[in-house]
Amino acid sequence: MSISPALTDAPSFSGCFHCGLPVPDGAHYPIQFEGETRQACCRGCQAVAQTILDSGQGAYYLHRTALPATPQQAEAELAQLGLYDLPEIQESFVRVETENVREAALILENIVCAACIWLNERHIAALPGVLSVEINYATRRARVRWDNSRIQLSAILKAVSDIGYVAHPFDPGRSDDIYKRERNTAIKRLAIAGLGMMQVMMYALPGYTATDMSADIRLLMRWASLILTIPVVGYSAWPFFVGAWRDLKRRMLGMDVPVALGVGTAFVASVYATFSGHGEVYYDSVTMFIFLLLTGRFLEMNARRRAGAAVEELVKLIPAATTRLPNWPLRDEEQVPVARLTVGDHVLVRPGETLPADGVVVEGDSAVSEAMLTGESLPVSKHKDAKVVGGSLNQASPLVVRVEKLGADTRLASIVRLLDRAQSEKPRIGQLADRAAAWFVGLLLLITVAVGLAWYVIDPSKVLWIVVSILVVTCPCALGLATPAALTTATGRLTRLGLLTTRGHALETLARATDLVFDKTGTLTHGRLSVRRVVPLGGCSEREVGMLAAALEAGSEHPIAKALREAVTPTATAAQIRNTPGRGVEGTIGGRTYRLGSPRFAAASDTPPSPPASDGGESWVALADETGLIAWFALADTPRADAPAALAALQRQGLRLHLLSGDAEAAVMRTAQQLAIDNWHAGALPEDKLAYVKKLQAEGRIVAMVGDGINDAPVLAGAQVSIAMGEGADVAQAAADMVMLGSRLGTLADGVALARKTQRIIRENLGWALAYNLVAIPAAALGHVTPWLAGIGMSASSLLVVLNALRLSDFKHNAAAVTAPSDSPLTAHR
Repeated sequence: MSISPALTDAPSFSGCFHCGLPVPDGAHYPIQFEGETRQACCRGCQAVAQTILDSGQGAYYLHRTALPATPQQAEAELAQLGLYDLPEIQESFVRVETENVREAALILENIVCAACIWLNERHIAALPGVLSVEINYATRRARVRWDNSRIQLSAILKAVSDIGYVAHPFDPGRSDDIYKRERNTAIKRLAIAGLGMMQVMMYALPGYTATDMSADIRLLMRWASLILTIPVVGYSAWPFFVGAWRDLKRRMLGMDVPVALGVGTAFVASVYATFSGHGEVYYDSVTMFIFLLLTGRFLEMNARRRAGAAVEELVKLIPAATTRLPNWPLRDEEQVPVARLTVGDHVLVRPGETLPADGVVVEGDSAVSEAMLTGESLPVSKHKDAKVVGGSLNQASPLVVRVEKLGADTRLASIVRLLDRAQSEKPRIGQLADRAAAWFVGLLLLITVAVGLAWYVIDPSKVLWIVVSILVVTCPCALGLATPAALTTATGRLTRLGLLTTRGHALETLARATDLVFDKTGTLTHGRLSVRRVVPLGGCSEREVGMLAAALEAGSEHPIAKALREAVTPTATAAQIRNTPGRGVEGTIGGRTYRLGSPRFAAASDTPPSPPASDGGESWVALADETGLIAWFALADTPRADAPAALAALQRQGLRLHLLSGDAEAAVMRTAQQLAIDNWHAGALPEDKLAYVKKLQAEGRIVAMVGDGINDAPVLAGAQVSIAMGEGADVAQAAADMVMLGSRLGTLADGVALARKTQRIIRENLGWALAYNLVAIPAAALGHVTPWLAGIGMSASSLLVVLNALRLSDFKHNAAAVTAPSDSPLTAHR
């Protein structure tokens, strides 16, 4: 692009060329401008700046005389330019669902309480063209879906800005920066409030204790207290006034309104008393209350950060840079940002490095840890043609991986999306609490006016501090925090255990479940054949016939062939192999001809010998040479190794287990007997499974369904709560409320136990919030609560709710100690 000589000298700024923030050590995001290389702090700023230049708007950087005063103003300027509507900018944070439907991951700033979440959700959802909005209170991350033909993303961002908040594209690094910035600001406000409080208390104490203080000295103490209180009210308490004004402009009553009224009323009355020389002053109460409330919010901020740690850990798994092999199979290496990878690229992942994307191994053998994604502690062996998941850790040897999925299409991104959705959706008890909190403040103001009028008649000297105490002591925020704090912590803990919650109601419903219905193949069993028995004939050994069968099947991908190869490693090589589809395979080994397959094919007879006696559920394969049959192989889909222990733990929890399968009766009966499942049904079609679940529901049972296949999708959707296997079909996972990330069935018992504990903690939180307000309001109205004590109570109420929810983050399930829920119908019949 060309620019006139008059505009050739852009102002010089240190730090990021675009936003002005410091450039991190090791970051390399160059921007070419006016023949010079400028540095950006992140790939987002690099992309935005480059787009500004490429679109012919480079004068933006030449005309500005200073950087925006804050990063928020920089975001506002970009939103005004409409750059976030450009497809090249949206690539990193917007997912295209259909031609017009988009979904963006955003992060919100200036969120201070649950009421802020409620306000933003209501405001954004009311925009024409917005299809849904879900905001995670713990992480401040929002998921917004909109119709791009009706509304642009820039309009959504502007709407958020209009109500006093800032929304911008989510980036893990920026999320950390925002948290650090907010934490540092909170510490500054807290420090000023603390210092002011101590000094004001020092001047107030003599007024309470001294009996011979002159009027001049008392007035001097008041003026000194006023001077010290001004920075506490004007700086430390400023967010409360801003929040209250924002709510009032929107004709809403958030929790900042009573706080601002209480602080403002007490401060104005104290200033009037200082200037007039008449009346009481409350500088000590004002400063102490502000300090205590800021302390509570600071501790709550840290607790909330810890509650949302699971999601933050997941989004940080993808590395910033990786080693690309641009001329594969040549070994030329280059370090590139992961954002520059494209599908089909080859990357080299050394031991100790994290895989940057989903892909397929094209060279190397190694062990990869997927613990953060699946909850499986043991590393998984990976070899050529094996699929790998971005975010997993390579532990043993170098791997060359061909990239297949990037960004929002990866499994990790899908997990984060689903987890965000689950944490943002509220169960019925949470929705009820939100509705109560919404009208709570209005009722509180009416009570305050009534009590104030009553005390004006009884004792006018006490009106002010009693009114302030009522405004301060109540805490509607604890009601709003009770459910999201517990859900965020619980879903994060479950994800680390290997059970991904994708719907907000899932934990609540799972806690009340009475019946657990399983599919068989791929759920309770591995979903693949394995050799269960080998019966050699004619003096041959099991190993000998096993190697012969494996050699004949060396080049086949048939499930039976894979099972025979897994049973033993072939040492011989078969020649002249001829495959007869649906019957078997024939070949020559060591000069002798062998036939492997169905009994008729192997024996070359329409009346072959019968296979050995068995208890059913097995498929028999015969091996023969020129003389006749020399071995029988019994193959079956075997139960998962941990299935018996996992199902026993579920039964101890009071759940009634069911097995539904489309397989033959003998195979289903055998699996049911092995796993001690009394209720089973064989030969079930998808509609039969759904009818079975509906019948249980008609009896008043609360049904949880576990499945993995396409045929399980209808019954998964029909159950009150559904769980899909992580190895199963995509359509089954899409219909499920929860997804098992690994293959460990014991995770189900963990999930049930944690779901029940979560419901207990939500009830405890709501009970505490209600009980506290029912006691605190009358106590304050009767004059038993001073303003500073009210500050302690309000701060402690919110903090206790969050800390109680954090008990879930260290949850460890003791299956032996688990019992059925008290409201389970099963316990009533014992």
